[in-house]
Amino acid sequence: MKMKLALSAITLCSSVAATADEAMYTERSPVIDGIADDITWRQGQWYDMHALMLGEQPTPEDFSGRYTLRWDQNFLYLLAEIQDDHLSDTYADPLERYWDDDCLEIFIDADKSGGDHLNNYNAFAYHVALDNQVVDIGPLSSDEKGNENGESKPRLFNDHVVSAWRRQAEQPHKIMWETAIKVYGDDFQYQGDNMPMVLKANMKLGFMLAYCDADGGDREHFVGSHEITPVNGDKNRGYIDASVFGELTLIGEPSK
Repeated sequence: MKMKLALSAITLCSSVAATADEAMYTERSPVIDGIADDITWRQGQWYDMHALMLGEQPTPEDFSGRYTLRWDQNFLYLLAEIQDDHLSDTYADPLERYWDDDCLEIFIDADKSGGDHLNNYNAFAYHVALDNQVVDIGPLSSDEKGNENGESKPRLFNDHVVSAWRRQAEQPHKIMWETAIKVYGDDFQYQGDNMPMVLKANMKLGFMLAYCDADGGDREHFVGSHEITPVNGDKNRGYIDASVFGELTLIGEPSK
């Protein structure tokens, strides 16, 4: 039977600025419904989203966020607590200007190898929209025009991330956003017969989390979990270069 927790029990844990993150093993997979009352979330460290990547630093009322992580053999679980005074989902087509709608952006590099992932699947930058559709850029396949130029295009990866969020009645500008993420290696092939990785204790992944705060059709702020060294003044590097991701360690292990 699913155990219920008061929301206050979840929010008592302190938050820290992320350097190297940890995800605790869970024997009870959370129900991904945006309620976030599962016993799964009761313990474990919370990490702040504080690092500005684009735009001006928002006020806490405009945007603030933090997150916590769990894992089992099948999924990486992420719970984000987001304060956003204006939720915006302007573009109905999930592949059109998806970065200019409010969304979580989850960065995963399964083998923590770093490097370019714009035109390959060396890593993923999942844009999880308010309608729970999931977009990343992927290389063109051999039968698509332009592949010889190394071009890419936005694609849906709705089967990679299960997502649900809800507003908090007592705090209408706060939402709890739950996700269950399948982790794929760099051998992933679009429309291929792919199997997600089996997660194990002590695995180290490249990881970063960010939020696109778009108040009315344009992204005003882009705030993430890890500081990025700018390249020619540009900190918006996560969708290109997995080397800017932080490190996530899976701790604990299944009962024998």
